[in-house]
Amino acid sequence: MAAKKPSAIDMAELDPVLHGVGFEMQEVSPSLLSGRLPVTERCCQPFKVLHGGVSALVAEGLASMGAHMASGYRRVAGVHLAINHFRSAALGDVVLARAVPVHLGRSTQVWEVKLWKMDPSEEGKKGPQISESRVTLLCNLPVPDNLHHAGDALKKYAAAPATSTPTSKL
Repeated sequence: MAAKKPSAIDMAELDPVLHGVGFEMQEVSPSLLSGRLPVTERCCQPFKVLHGGVSALVAEGLASMGAHMASGYRRVAGVHLAINHFRSAALGDVVLARAVPVHLGRSTQVWEVKLWKMDPSEEGKKGPQISESRVTLLCNLPVPDNLHHAGDALKKYAAAPATSTPTSKL
């Protein structure tokens, strides 16, 4: 089954922190997460370009959601994030983000997250790549009894897993 493309994903419900910087989720599945981020004042550094920490936040957020789904909604914890920034995205640009699993193991997962500027001449078309991340997460951790509802919002928007796990669709 393809990644789910709901008409309206409530980011405040799904991930309040990503919502706070204006991230808009487009696709949600255990094998692909994607979305877009309009570059506004709230996610820029003083030189009016996308803050590198926001790029890292997007990477960690998407990888964590993907790992949570891929592990059957067990608890996950990020243990390593490596990010390379290739070019900037300026105030007013729109950034496209995609996350896919590289490794889905029993105790760890590795996710690749890439960000591109969107081509303003054609909606949805990728322009130049601005960053690439690898996120390593511990997975299949026990969920405390009082937090079994923690994955409910993600379950609401998630598509069924694909029949085969891609190594990279970025």
